[in-house]
Amino acid sequence: MTAPWKLLAEDLQAARDRDPAARSRFEIVLGYPGLHALWSHRLTHAMWQWAPLKLAARVLSQITRSLTGVEIHPGAVLGRRLFIDHGMGVVIGETAVVGDDVTLFHGVTLGGRSMTHGKRHPTIGNGVVIGAGAKVLGPIWVGDHAQIGANAVVVKDVPSHAVAVGVPAQIKGRPTSAPIVEHCEDPAIFI
Repeated sequence: MTAPWKLLAEDLQAARDRDPAARSRFEIVLGYPGLHALWSHRLTHAMWQWAPLKLAARVLSQITRSLTGVEIHPGAVLGRRLFIDHGMGVVIGETAVVGDDVTLFHGVTLGGRSMTHGKRHPTIGNGVVIGAGAKVLGPIWVGDHAQIGANAVVVKDVPSHAVAVGVPAQIKGRPTSAPIVEHCEDPAIFI
């Protein structure tokens, strides 16, 4: 198990690595609501594991939501080095699972499509980039290193390394002219 301070340091470094506007660690610590929401979630998720603290975890998650604009249910499982850019309007549901090195832009929803109990939210693989305003709905799977375009509505599984765009989202091939960028390509270039 990774030490909590190491997770916090990784989260901070992920923001620095993936945001070209980041000028210093101090600025990131003070001014990045996505990072604040993520750090709060690390605490509320630990609280959620112990039944007597579930209500307190839920209340703290709602306080964090009111302060950051990011709503993450304490039951959601988030991987390492998640970066939530801008953050406002991001919603991550209770049964969502998010892998390592994922980037979410503002307005992303990892939500459900039904009111039944059980797995209702998506599972997101490692290295996935989800564009602004995208909705990934239901107990679907998004494979490693997939990209979801801005404002896409994803209701079916997305294979690894695929690009999904549109409403409802369709899998598109990578244009041969698209530049390959190490960390995150702009999913909008595929629309």
